[in-house]
Amino acid sequence: MRHRRESVPARPLCDRAHAARLEVVNDFDVLVLGSGPGGQRAAIAAAKLGRRAAVVDRRSMIGGVCINTGTIPSKTLREAVLYLTGLSQRELYGQSYRVKEDITVADLGLRTQHVIGREVDVIRSQLARNRVTMLPGHGRFLEPHVVGVSDGGERELKVTADKIVIATGTRPARPDTVEFDDQTVIDSDGIIHLERIPETMVVVGAGVIGIEYASMFAALGTKVTVVERRDRMLEFADLEIVEALKYHLRDLAVTFRFRETVASVERYARGAMTVLQSGKRIPADTVMYSAGRQGMTDDLGLEAAGLAADHRGRIKVDADYRTEVPHIYAVGDVIGFPSLAATSMEQGRLAAHHACGEPVAEIHELQPIGIYTIPEISFVGRTEDELTEAKVPFEVGVSRYRELARGQIIGDSYGMLKLLVSPEDRRLLGVHVFGTGATELVHIGQTVMGCGGTVDYLVNAVFNYPTLAESYKVAALDAMNKMRHLARLSE
Repeated sequence: MRHRRESVPARPLCDRAHAARLEVVNDFDVLVLGSGPGGQRAAIAAAKLGRRAAVVDRRSMIGGVCINTGTIPSKTLREAVLYLTGLSQRELYGQSYRVKEDITVADLGLRTQHVIGREVDVIRSQLARNRVTMLPGHGRFLEPHVVGVSDGGERELKVTADKIVIATGTRPARPDTVEFDDQTVIDSDGIIHLERIPETMVVVGAGVIGIEYASMFAALGTKVTVVERRDRMLEFADLEIVEALKYHLRDLAVTFRFRETVASVERYARGAMTVLQSGKRIPADTVMYSAGRQGMTDDLGLEAAGLAADHRGRIKVDADYRTEVPHIYAVGDVIGFPSLAATSMEQGRLAAHHACGEPVAEIHELQPIGIYTIPEISFVGRTEDELTEAKVPFEVGVSRYRELARGQIIGDSYGMLKLLVSPEDRRLLGVHVFGTGATELVHIGQTVMGCGGTVDYLVNAVFNYPTLAESYKVAALDAMNKMRHLARLSE
């Protein structure tokens, strides 16, 4: 490892002029703080471009929040719930069908820990294959180009770099008024540490994370109450799709309390009491707060680098992911919206290219959203409300899983796919999916939209039979028939 030159005593003018022409050599060309999706991609992209790259992160957090406490554990937990409860098979085998009668936290954790272990191995292998140096420990700025790496011991390794990428991610936000104990009152990170599956649960916040966990525990048989201060949940998603999800969750005995705010949470020996400002009191074994995310920038020493974060710990960047300090970049959840693992990966790759002065195309504006509730929701493009507000005319084509042979085979009678089509040029304006495989299916519509395709392509395309992908053809024909009827009336 090469180190920055130390300062030397004053020398004659001719020597100093010669020294000024010598470049200071840093340990690395690109140093990344954080090994989550954004950090991994940034380091590997820099290495692929021939730069000396390194990643700083704690040994216990290889893969970042995504692998250890967030995306991967929650999605693995969802798969375990679906399998062990037999929920997706009850349409065929009856409502009492279960793979395992008494499901425990150990049953759920077994699959989760297996997947986490495998994913960590994959990440270590990818970094090693690309010759990215792994520096275990916590990193913090000592100077704009100098980062101290501490592994908990007395010694601190000082590392220098030409360019630095901050990809430290976020943690669950914890309101100061709530006393968390990680068993009775928890945040989303505390889910994987529960000792038992609660019989009753209050979920505070009907955002993506709150609704995902609410649906999982409802599937396990927990009586879930969701408290949300807004009028509806998932406001950015299509209203018809959200209503379908809400109906399904109510069928799983989920209770919704919209336009309600939590005043306090009282802990007792055998649970907690959630007190609402309206005066309602909701007893439960466990209360889970889903109050947004907080950027993990508190211990980065940003001031030593000439940077500052906002009140949510987020760092401001420009279109190239460059911070206010030109050689420092930031990517992923720590820069805010959209805070998705998929977009973080792309941000990391693009930031590395910009940091290395290499040309790169920007992220495509069409970015899918996937919500891993039970059942799934996924969409790309605009919603009906957005198009209506913008006064953009559209036609709707709908396909329901119960009309598809594949839907009958897998026992999904509630799923649906909706296409929003421009009657003027027949382009797809939005694709919204609810049901089994929604997060996979949406990419067909994304590809057609991204390539400038029209609904005609879907009408004329041949899809494998029987598949859920057929829903695109059915929905396209539905939209086409409606537009044909309009055309006849206007002749």
